[in-house]
Amino acid sequence: MSSNQPILQLQGVNKRFGGHVVLNAVSFSLAPGEIVGLVGPNGSGKTTTINVISGLYRADSGSILFDGKPVNQVPMHRLAKLGINRTFQVPKTFRDMTVRENIEVAAHFGHAGQSVDVDAILRDIDLQTQADKLAGALTVNQQKLLDLGRALATGPKLLLVDEIGAGLNPAELGGIAELLRKLSQRGIALIVVEHLMAFLGSITSRVIVLGAGRMLFEGSLDAASRHPEVVAAFFGEAA
Repeated sequence: MSSNQPILQLQGVNKRFGGHVVLNAVSFSLAPGEIVGLVGPNGSGKTTTINVISGLYRADSGSILFDGKPVNQVPMHRLAKLGINRTFQVPKTFRDMTVRENIEVAAHFGHAGQSVDVDAILRDIDLQTQADKLAGALTVNQQKLLDLGRALATGPKLLLVDEIGAGLNPAELGGIAELLRKLSQRGIALIVVEHLMAFLGSITSRVIVLGAGRMLFEGSLDAASRHPEVVAAFFGEAA
């Protein structure tokens, strides 16, 4: 992939569940090392978008290019090996394994294999002192960091982050924001689904706003806050 080519390109992506249109002609691109916020009211299609990109769901139509190659039909486990991974709003760690073992398992199934520096990942996510603790004994914030660490162990080029800020205090949010900025500086592209606008504003100036499955706006967070369709989607037509 050339340095000026997007790492990810969506063109006209559609997804239905039965007769319900969840994504309607969603199109955007993402550069290596870029962070973009994906925002919108509940039910707008944010998580479905990253589910389609990560291979958890398959788009009904449209194209998804990663590293310049179509990945619409590639299953989730193969996408992880190619360099796409994600976190979940509710972390899906192995609760009866230690923190270190969780990361080692992810490294084993990711493309990086034995080359993964587990201790470096533990430092990144600030869980060095919890390395031998069972994942199920961690706090909510630590669970989210471990979920992120497991994704990092697969050597992602694109990381999809689903509402990592929910339920965290300002200090915890600040620590995660710093980590996401650090990952971006290493060249990892990130799509961050989030409701916390101040948190998003601390890591990126670019957002994509969804409403009822279609793109309402793409641009700066400041401009989004003044866009009539965005205001209507969040607060109603009378806002």
